Amino acid sequence: MPRRFLFLCALLCVQAVCFGGNWPHWRGPNMTGVADEKDLPVRWSATENITWKLAMPDFSGSTPIVWDDRVFLNIGDAVELYLWCVDRNKGTVMWKKHLGTGNAKVRKQNMSSPSPVTDGKNVWVMTGTGVFKAFDFDGNELWQRDIQKDYGKFGLNWGFASSPLLVKDLLYVEVLHGMKTDDPSYLLAIEKQTGKTRWRVERPTDAVAESPDAYTTPALLRYGDKEEIVVSGGDYVTGHDPATGAELWRAGGLNPAKDRSYRIVASPVVADGMIYVPSRVRPLLAFKAGGRGDVSQSHLAWTADQGPDVPTPAADGKYIYILNDRGILWCRDAKTGVEIWGSQRVRPGTYSASPVIGDGKLYVSSEEGVTSVLAAGPEFKVLAENEIVENENPVYMLSSIALSDGQIFMRTQGNLYCIGKRTRN
Repeated sequence: MPRRFLFLCALLCVQAVCFGGNWPHWRGPNMTGVADEKDLPVRWSATENITWKLAMPDFSGSTPIVWDDRVFLNIGDAVELYLWCVDRNKGTVMWKKHLGTGNAKVRKQNMSSPSPVTDGKNVWVMTGTGVFKAFDFDGNELWQRDIQKDYGKFGLNWGFASSPLLVKDLLYVEVLHGMKTDDPSYLLAIEKQTGKTRWRVERPTDAVAESPDAYTTPALLRYGDKEEIVVSGGDYVTGHDPATGAELWRAGGLNPAKDRSYRIVASPVVADGMIYVPSRVRPLLAFKAGGRGDVSQSHLAWTADQGPDVPTPAADGKYIYILNDRGILWCRDAKTGVEIWGSQRVRPGTYSASPVIGDGKLYVSSEEGVTSVLAAGPEFKVLAENEIVENENPVYMLSSIALSDGQIFMRTQGNLYCIGKRTRN
């Protein structure tokens, strides 16, 4: 057997061990909303199958980030902002670190909306106020930045909410805005060890009024031996060179009617050489990787008029699962866009959390704290509907759930819940 083949197999095994069971990014280990998990819970309630719960000071759209025995949370508490590190076995706070002041509520979000990210040694967290800090796992601060101080005030209508993307030694931060500023939008690469800016590139757009604003998080596109950073918002999706930030390709069509209020919330999703780009409900566009320049038509694979506004889709390479804000689901062939099943409603409610996939199951959570568990795949089948009630009232839930070692981490306005038994220690 060739040595090169053995080396590649060993490398893949090492990568699987490093990321197995962890949820290091708001969309999971592969940044697609999919985890290679087994024995995940199907049924729970406020009193059933709950391993522990930890009181939260307020709601947040930020996802719990899990690595081995630690859970990291971006926290808004009155006007203060903190990073919490929680013991995932005991459900107790290991440490709290102050990130800054200036927390404020703006409709559904506050300044704790961006999710942390970790590489298993250190953790990085950004706030909606532009404060960006790095800590080691013992809570020692490594560096701090103030992005607004360095590059100007954020000009989004509903506040900054993008999470940083970690790739190798760089953290990528997008600031796509225009509703409340004439400053250009930009993409920023920051060295994870030092906090210094590696590069900053402007990202031009002809979007107007509120349409330049985006609350998306960048995605990492891998195909062949290439890597690109994918950014969506401001009426376009763009691909960038990770080393320099140079724009490699661009596609329009996200706002075909040039609506003045087409801000984008749902993030792009990348899986198996495909790029899925939500807009404001319609259209959802799917592109093939590998293009350069204007790829609006040359690399467009398929389009759909049924897309999300807030929840980011989940894609496993074979299927893509699309959830809208009213709890209606579609499953499409990931490569062709052919509808496998669609217009299927789970429990009525409002849906802001993004769906996740693990253990052959699709988890869909409403703002009212109801999580529907479905069979992932070509048949629409609801396995369970699980409702959390706190103080005799339904909960308020914006955060997407995290999956790790057979457990579910669910964040509501009132509590962080650890659901199920841990399968790996």
